[in-house]
Amino acid sequence: MLVVGLTGGIGAGKSTVAGLFAARGVEVFDADEVAHRLLEPGQPALKTVVRAFGADILGGDGHLDRAALRRRVFAEPKSRKRLEGILHPLVYAELARLVLGAAGSYCLLCIPLLLETGRRKFVDRVLVVDCPETLQIERVVRRSGLRPEEVRAIMAAQVSRSERLAAADDVIVNTADPACLESEVDALHRRYCALAAA
Repeated sequence: MLVVGLTGGIGAGKSTVAGLFAARGVEVFDADEVAHRLLEPGQPALKTVVRAFGADILGGDGHLDRAALRRRVFAEPKSRKRLEGILHPLVYAELARLVLGAAGSYCLLCIPLLLETGRRKFVDRVLVVDCPETLQIERVVRRSGLRPEEVRAIMAAQVSRSERLAAADDVIVNTADPACLESEVDALHRRYCALAAA
């Protein structure tokens, strides 16, 4: 099976693009959703994260306080590395398991930190969703309520836009036009089906 890694900076529109592929019958597996499941109450990964960062990252209901953890790891690079060291191997192991059970000629793995984790070889092709950085910030502020400087801190922890584009096999530009986005996805869907058949 052809495995396409979908990535891009925060606010680039990865989820939108993933949804368009899913609407065409492509199986899409999302690394963030896998990480969320791994950090549910009662999961071993959550217990490990709590041991590493303290019980104050939990809410009163026993669920992870994601905002508190995000603040901690983006304020302290060592903390971010520690969290990644716990989560990334578990997430990639689960993604590999999901790919083994996938149907169809190709599948899409939505992995925001694909390049940051050095896992380029985990996928056959890298598809980057791209847009100007000003638009990334505007979108994230609008959807999440984060302050622009918080978004910039997250962006600073990711590979640069130029590095991401240099690593891409394919690029979708996601600025504003939904019809154009549909057309780009259609073209790539046909291409990936052909590559998988070959």
